[in-house]
Amino acid sequence: MGRRLVAAGERVIAYDVDPARATDSGLDGRGSIQEVTAETDVVLLSLPDSTVIERVVHGPDGLATSCRAGQTIVDLSTASPKSTVAIHEVFAQKGVEFLDAGVSGGAKAAEAGRLTLMVGGGADALEHVRALLEKFSESIFHMGAPGAGHIAKLLNNYLNGTSLATTAEVMVAARKSGLNPELLLEVINKSSGLSFASVNRFPNIVKGDYMEGGLTGRLMAKDLRLYLEYIEQVGVPSLPGPAVFATFEITNGLGYADMISNYVVDGLGDLAGGVRIQAESVNDGEPR
Repeated sequence: MGRRLVAAGERVIAYDVDPARATDSGLDGRGSIQEVTAETDVVLLSLPDSTVIERVVHGPDGLATSCRAGQTIVDLSTASPKSTVAIHEVFAQKGVEFLDAGVSGGAKAAEAGRLTLMVGGGADALEHVRALLEKFSESIFHMGAPGAGHIAKLLNNYLNGTSLATTAEVMVAARKSGLNPELLLEVINKSSGLSFASVNRFPNIVKGDYMEGGLTGRLMAKDLRLYLEYIEQVGVPSLPGPAVFATFEITNGLGYADMISNYVVDGLGDLAGGVRIQAESVNDGEPR
C-alpha cells in the first residue's frame, strides 16, 4: 500500500519496529510514532492484531498522546470490533477522526492497487480521505458506524478461510483418489463447488506456486479466532467455524504457521500421509 501511494506521487512518512520496512521502496522512514504524527494529517495503520494496535494507540508516546485535533487515522488492520469501538471513542474525545477499514484482496491486489476496503466510522471522514485510499483500492464501501468495517472484515475472512481449508481438503482427497487435481479444478470451477479459493488460488497452487506474500497461517487462525469470539458476542451459533479454525491451528502446529496460509493444503497432505497435490500419479492411480 505504501508503494502504491509513493508511485501515485504521495510522500509517505513511515514508522515500523523493523527500520528497513520504514524505508522500503521510497517510504520516508522515521524513528518513532510521534515523528509520524507530527508530520502528517492522515495516519494509516497496518498492524497484526488488536494487541499491537492497542500498544500503538495507548503505549508510551503512542497515538493517543501524539495525535492532534483535525487529524484522520485509518486502521487498515484486522482487529477485534470491541477494541476498535473503544479506540474510536478515545480519538473522538481528542477531535481526531478514526476509521476502521478492513482490507481484502491480498498482497497481489495491494501491489496492483485493487484492494477492497470496508470502512466503519464517519461518512464525512471517509469522504475526506477517499481520494487517498483510492490510490491503492479499487472498491471502497462505507459499512456504517464505528467498528462496522472490522466486523465486515471478520465475516469476509471467515468465508475466505473456510473456502481455503475445504478446497485444500478436496484437493488432497482428489490426489489420494488418483484424480488429476488440475482437471478436477476445471470441473469445480464450472460447477456449484467453485469458490474464491478454487478460482484464484488453487490453479496456481497445483502448479507449485503458493502465491507467497499473503496472509500467513498464523494470521488466518487469528482472524478466525476473532470471528468466533465476535459471533458468540452477538449470539450466532457456528457449527463449521470451530472446525475451520482447528484446521489452521493444527496445520500451523505442523510447521506452516509463518508461511502463507495457502500451505494449509500441505499441512492436510501431511496428515493424509505425505500427499502433495503437485505430484504426478503413477500408472496404477496411486499418488507418489
